Amino acid sequence: MFNFGDVNDSQKTAISTVEGPVLITAGPGTGKTFTLVQRAIYLIQESGVAPEQIMMATFTEKAAKELITRITNELTARNIIANVNEMYIGTFHSLCLRIIKDNLEFTRLKKNYRTLDAFDQAYIVFQNISRFRAIPNIESVFSTGAWRMAQEICTYVNNLLEELVDEKALKSDKNESIYVLGNVLEVYKQLLEESNLVDFASIQTEAYRLLHDNSEILNILQQKIQYIMIDEYQDTNYIQEQIIFLLAGEKKNICVVGDDDQGLYRFRGATIRNILEFPTKFFPGLCKVIPLVTNYRSNSDIVDFYNKWMDVTDGAKFKFSWDKFRYPKKINPHKKSLMNSSAVIKLSGVESEEEWHEKILKFITDLKYSGQLTNYNQIAFLFKSVKSERVTNLAKYLEANNINVYSPRSDMFFDRDEIKIALGIMMLLFPSYIIGLEQNAYQFLRPELKSYYVSCIKLANDFLNKPEHISFKRWVYNHGKVHASLKGSTDYTYSGLLYQMFEYEPFKSILGIDLTAGVADVRPARNLALLSQVIGKYEYLHKIDVLSTKTINKNTEILFNLYMRLLYEGGISEYEDDAEYAPSGCVSFLTIHQSKGMEFPIVIVDSLSSTPRKSTRDILVEIERKYFARPTYEPYDQIKFFDFWRLYYTAFSRAQDLLVLTCNEDKRTPSLYFKELYNELPSIDSSEFDIREFSFKDVKPVNLKETYSFTSHISVYETCPLQYKFYKELGFMPVRAGAMIFGRLVHETIEDIHRAAIRKEETTITEENVTKWFESNYAAISKAEHSYLGEAQRSVALTQVLRYIENQQDKWHLIQQAEVDVSLVEPNYIIEGKIDLVKGENGTVEIVDFKSEKKPDLNLQAKRLEQYRRQLHIYAYLIETRTGQKVSNMHLYYTGEEDGVPTITYPYTKTAIEGTMAGFDKIVKKIMKKEYNKCCNDIKVCKNCDFRFYCQHQ
Repeated sequence: MFNFGDVNDSQKTAISTVEGPVLITAGPGTGKTFTLVQRAIYLIQESGVAPEQIMMATFTEKAAKELITRITNELTARNIIANVNEMYIGTFHSLCLRIIKDNLEFTRLKKNYRTLDAFDQAYIVFQNISRFRAIPNIESVFSTGAWRMAQEICTYVNNLLEELVDEKALKSDKNESIYVLGNVLEVYKQLLEESNLVDFASIQTEAYRLLHDNSEILNILQQKIQYIMIDEYQDTNYIQEQIIFLLAGEKKNICVVGDDDQGLYRFRGATIRNILEFPTKFFPGLCKVIPLVTNYRSNSDIVDFYNKWMDVTDGAKFKFSWDKFRYPKKINPHKKSLMNSSAVIKLSGVESEEEWHEKILKFITDLKYSGQLTNYNQIAFLFKSVKSERVTNLAKYLEANNINVYSPRSDMFFDRDEIKIALGIMMLLFPSYIIGLEQNAYQFLRPELKSYYVSCIKLANDFLNKPEHISFKRWVYNHGKVHASLKGSTDYTYSGLLYQMFEYEPFKSILGIDLTAGVADVRPARNLALLSQVIGKYEYLHKIDVLSTKTINKNTEILFNLYMRLLYEGGISEYEDDAEYAPSGCVSFLTIHQSKGMEFPIVIVDSLSSTPRKSTRDILVEIERKYFARPTYEPYDQIKFFDFWRLYYTAFSRAQDLLVLTCNEDKRTPSLYFKELYNELPSIDSSEFDIREFSFKDVKPVNLKETYSFTSHISVYETCPLQYKFYKELGFMPVRAGAMIFGRLVHETIEDIHRAAIRKEETTITEENVTKWFESNYAAISKAEHSYLGEAQRSVALTQVLRYIENQQDKWHLIQQAEVDVSLVEPNYIIEGKIDLVKGENGTVEIVDFKSEKKPDLNLQAKRLEQYRRQLHIYAYLIETRTGQKVSNMHLYYTGEEDGVPTITYPYTKTAIEGTMAGFDKIVKKIMKKEYNKCCNDIKVCKNCDFRFYCQHQ
């Protein structure tokens, strides 16, 4: 009998209704995640469903990690053995990428494709803007500025891709603007295909096309995935709905969960109609609708307040009706507040911004000194945007008064001293650039950016001119002298210079920080890591491997006057830790969108001057009417009201114990949409508010299971804990040193051979075909890495592959799996590994790991071979524990071996594997404790490490 625990009737129904379509409308704080977790457990325990038959799609990576963690913890508590990592759990994009990866040969993509983030996408368009400008009459639709045009193109193509609009149809339209967009979409698609790229929108279109056009693949997935659960369904778009229904097939075991009142992502293509129309997708009465309306999060005053917000849809000079565009509901508090004090109040400034700052500071300090507030992280400020000067001024004021502010999306990255000093010194290293700056030679450099660069240079000079920094100053001078009269080329790039700077203060102390310190203390180190990523990406996009006489001035100007300019204007978000959404000792400054899914004891909502604004584009309205698969849903004149009400409903419902509305009052603030409700609220100075009656909850700890592998984590840590700290924990980007594409080329071609064998297509494994696969892989790798092999090296690589075929003739039937991603959920973390080959017969399997080199001397390379042996132990443990198959042998296969036996074989020994796993667990515990104090003493390792300059005086 399934133990439901302490659930209400609606939750119990939602958990146990597992057959057929189900819609769970879950209001704020109604236990949505708990219900989803228990529903997955019910499927496994009560219905006997295998984990790999369950798919759960979430909106964020953090939500996916949380689901995996909570499900595995619950299974452990119930003594149920099941490997949750076999479930399809992840964001829509990650699940689509998984489907694409498993069936890559049926898509337009080739191996080594690159996924573009939003900036990458716009920058690629920007770099190819001439191709778009060649489209007749494009200026009638888009801005003329290259960067603005690139951004607008991305906005349009993302929308068109996600609605599966055909560019040929657009190109046949007589409307000139629609015709232009058809051509833009066509050129954009060509650009992606030519460069083997995929963006977030086309990840989904590729997955959809793959499933829609390949019935065999779709049938296999439909047989495998028997139950589908979709979280945050109100934020899904058209193509996601199509993918869901394709995968569900005739079974229709789809459970969607969401809150139509919290639909916030229309600007990303989401549509509320998916959740509102879901029951109509089936025969009448077939879909079970289960409302969750009991709120366990918030004080009853807060619940009453946001219920009223959704009900009041008219006032002075405005009126709208929800009509059919909202499920009627009233959220009920779990229990009525017994306090006399109101839990919803206002905090108003009336004279000046300074007075408002002082009132907020006094409110926070009064909370602290009352003893009711035990940690600043119990407070969250929510804004429509955290980038405005008004918000950043408040953050700076609080920090000046010893209240740390956590605001990763406020775009303060470029204002941080560590970044300004680093950029200032970087510019000083290139005297020619400084001269151009002084002489106003850069006509496209906007005054505000020039002013920023001048402030960076001044800060850097002030720092370098201090007596204690004379050695750093000398280093800058010497390098500047070299760059000013460079002959030939250097053996470093801009990234290399950044890493050399880490030898000196202030960077040395910043990087030496103990990572168990608070977020404000670790932030400078994380920002330097982010700067390394920014510069590293610039070098990749512009194919910069060295600084040379011919290109040094041009590349430096592009770096600062173009690339950095675009990032400066667009802003860079600082580091966010999924495992600590409310860092201890800091008040949080978050956007309302960012706060979705979170809860805080005290929430202070600002941005009360906001008004509903139209967000639709006329040309897209016309395209929607003509070419979208579905007719228009919500009335265009009402959308701005719907979105505005949903946004602030989400904000108000984040509060657990106390909700504060705040603004600096004037004629327009609060706006007429808030004024009536705002005026009814008691002030913090009112007798209706008594802080002594409150007992604020602690912020809930977030326990997320992290994933570790032998090669990416354990081996790195064992080589050098400091390297692990910098590369894996902080996220520094390694300097690109000639990509090792020989091994990848051999490896990927052998993978193609194995895939053909698994498909029972052994007859296609011929020298002619394998050579074609080899050349295709080489083209994709060299394009991705901007690196090339000489003809002689390519010939050696192909010979290794062909020799492998010779050695394996008549043994293809033994291959069971190739390039196997294996993972296993342990009590405190997840282990993963990627196995090159699994083969075998008669009930046992053998594991093969390929090395594209000659077989080593067993004595001279003992240490290295021992590392490989332990890696095979991990793979054997994963295979046996996850599948129950017995592993008999483990092999290293050396494709470079010409005459002798190409393998080194290790027999399966249980005690040896147990020893390796104990060592694995020991290292993981050190990583989880952030024990990164030790430095590597191996000269070979240090010689090739980017941080050798930082470490040399350690």
